[in-house]
Amino acid sequence: MRDALVARGYSSKAYISQTERFFARLQGTEASINDATVQKYALALLEKGLSHAYVNQAISALKFYFRHVLKQPKSAAYVRPKKESKLLSLNEVMRLLKAVKNLKHKAILYLTYTSGLRVSEVVRLRLEDCDRERKVLKVRQGKGRKDRQTLLSEAAFAVVEQYIGVEQPADWLFPGQREGRHLTERSAQKVFEKALAEAGIRKQVSIHSLRHSFATHLLENGIDLRYIQELLGHQSVRTTERYTHVSRRDIGRIQSPLDRMSGLED
Repeated sequence: MRDALVARGYSSKAYISQTERFFARLQGTEASINDATVQKYALALLEKGLSHAYVNQAISALKFYFRHVLKQPKSAAYVRPKKESKLLSLNEVMRLLKAVKNLKHKAILYLTYTSGLRVSEVVRLRLEDCDRERKVLKVRQGKGRKDRQTLLSEAAFAVVEQYIGVEQPADWLFPGQREGRHLTERSAQKVFEKALAEAGIRKQVSIHSLRHSFATHLLENGIDLRYIQELLGHQSVRTTERYTHVSRRDIGRIQSPLDRMSGLED
């Protein structure tokens, strides 16, 4: 499967992990592996409270495995969970960040939002990736295995600096429980979920919502779409264009052409 993924330019880690978890769940059972098994597995993940994005990734990974590794005929269309609302307002983001007391957790969430990071990127940050003088955060081997630079806000760095002073991480900025390893993506998601509960926010969102919210808030503040594309590490501007939806605040600023004409006549 790894060879098949690499040959097609996919990032192998997430798909392989999803496929391993699927087979680990089936181990010791006599369940046959077919479309119905995948659908039942997806439903079980949803019932455990995992995000719709996570479940959709699991379905995509298994679909890839059956088609490109086992060379099975094209499978039936799986019923995928409806995409969740992914945005938090600026006030909700502030409530979320203020609700976190643990310094490490606070630093993770601050950087995820203020730098527009994917969860896979924030857990793999190293100490030397923070450049305070230039206000730049280096993201190594992001999606598509490309390095990029993004914002390092003063507010975020103040929290990170405080965290480093107390915890003194050695290599990874956010080390995991296993020596020499970084924090897992699932652990970061749990940090977000706990903060969401403590802030009293009931939206069905994941840690990835912080990245989406960051991009949307920049756009609402008048930042050019091309800059946002660069910060997020999107290869195509089409991916970034999803954030060009009209916000309520923007609607209030738009003047009807008829209103303008009336003003001119006066």
